[in-house]
Amino acid sequence: MPTFEPRAALRRGLPSLPEYAALEDSNELARQFGFGPEAIIKVDGNENPYGPSPKALEALKRVDYAVHQYGDADQKALRGALSTYLGVAADSIVCGAGSDELIEMLFRLFVEEGDRIVTASPTFGMYAFNAQVSAAEVVDVPLLADWQFDTEGLVDAALQAKVTFIPRPNNPTGNEIPEALIERLLETGTMLVIDEAYIEFSQTPSLAQRAATTPGLVVLRTFSKWGGLAGMRIGYGVMDPETAGILMQTKDPYNLNAAAEAAALASLEDTEVLDERACILAGERDRLIEELRGLGWVFPYPSDAVFILMRLEGIAGRDLRDRLRQRAIFTRYMDSPRLQDHLRISIGLPEQNDRILAAFREIGQEIGRG
Repeated sequence: MPTFEPRAALRRGLPSLPEYAALEDSNELARQFGFGPEAIIKVDGNENPYGPSPKALEALKRVDYAVHQYGDADQKALRGALSTYLGVAADSIVCGAGSDELIEMLFRLFVEEGDRIVTASPTFGMYAFNAQVSAAEVVDVPLLADWQFDTEGLVDAALQAKVTFIPRPNNPTGNEIPEALIERLLETGTMLVIDEAYIEFSQTPSLAQRAATTPGLVVLRTFSKWGGLAGMRIGYGVMDPETAGILMQTKDPYNLNAAAEAAALASLEDTEVLDERACILAGERDRLIEELRGLGWVFPYPSDAVFILMRLEGIAGRDLRDRLRQRAIFTRYMDSPRLQDHLRISIGLPEQNDRILAAFREIGQEIGRG
């Protein structure tokens, strides 16, 4: 009797199942190391340590929306609120279950098997992940020394690519893509996706208004970082109305859950609080960079995001991560050849950052660099 074999039945164009290096569960890690939840400093996921805004928390507590009913498939309320916030037409906005869903939508609609997409590593892993699911070819144009973008290499690659994905600021390096390079990429005819997940922590103006009237330019934004709603999974994209119409027509009809939408709407009524928190975190970021640089064995790169990537001397990134774990500080180590002597930390609350700095000083003494 024939037996269905799931792996044998996979699409022929799918070379292998992709893997994404997701964060380890911090509660499980805490149990392994014998810490209570209150002792943990979680700076591995670029999450906002302040959490949701007061109005968002109140909206979540009320639960006075009709959760037993489907929501508005046209996302009118949230698209309208975002239209006012961004100063763009509502018909140029599409909301999703995190910007990850919007990335997946772009692949599903515009990237066929064998198409090329362009990235600039090190970068956000979901671009290559979705490319593998789509059986697309990833043309990676690695960042140069000190994580500068390879302008000519990116332009040459984009000329033959369906989509080019660039975070702004970049993740995990924290630097900005030059405006002149953006202009040149737009001239290639590629769809240029600028992922502005961390733009609120930067001094760089958003490209959202331009994307609303520029075919081929898509700007992704999220409530995960600035809004402190990472666990709610809600983001949005801004693009020209024709592209937005295609996404709205083909998305899952009710892709926003009611709680996430309510929290996002309340966040947009609490932007002053969220912007103030972003300023505090940016100031803490700059303080950490200065303090870490003074240790003599840690070399943090400038960052416009809510995280710091640092090069290490006298210790491997994995070793430093493990020593910090023993102190209930969970950071992000990325096991790739260019980053094995690096570590990335998110920005915590001021008192958490003090503990992080104290831990770095202790570890410096342990390795003879104090």
